[in-house]
Amino acid sequence: MVFLVLGLVMFGLGEALLVTAGVGVSPWTVFAEGVTRITGWSLGFATFLISAVVLLLWIPLMQSPGIGTILNAVIVALVLEYALPILPHFDSYLANAFLALTGVFVTGFGGAIYLVANLGPGPRDGLMTGLQRVTGKPIALVRMSIELSVVVVGWALGGTLGLGTLLFAVGIGPAMAIGMQILQLRSVTR
Repeated sequence: MVFLVLGLVMFGLGEALLVTAGVGVSPWTVFAEGVTRITGWSLGFATFLISAVVLLLWIPLMQSPGIGTILNAVIVALVLEYALPILPHFDSYLANAFLALTGVFVTGFGGAIYLVANLGPGPRDGLMTGLQRVTGKPIALVRMSIELSVVVVGWALGGTLGLGTLLFAVGIGPAMAIGMQILQLRSVTR
């Protein structure tokens, strides 16, 4: 549980750093920002409701949530809600781009810690694996289709698309891999 909560807090903090940087955010946050623009909801609340709707999509896919699935929806939304007002924003585009890059690595490391907990997939990951099982399509195609869909809809609704989005798309996999390697080294040295 400690790894689960720590990983989710870091994941949410990384997402909040991307938002604060203002140079583009992760695909699902582009979508959540678009929802906030048309509803007036806070980003944390929109993120939570999107997670809840995604969990409802699990029902016809016959996916089963774990405690990690539920806490993912709650903790990431809460971190976004409460971290955004206190995080720094810089006037320099370069500084904000570095902040976005930092956000990608914090998100990736948090995701690695969350995965080590092994207490249930996140709402979006369960959607991906459920759709892959039902359609029989390759997991990469399913994930890419989901991510592209939410980016397009989120951008059409007014979400922030930019360098941070590209950094996230290219960097999240390596950031998680590095986090997993660090955690694996840590467990080997004990």
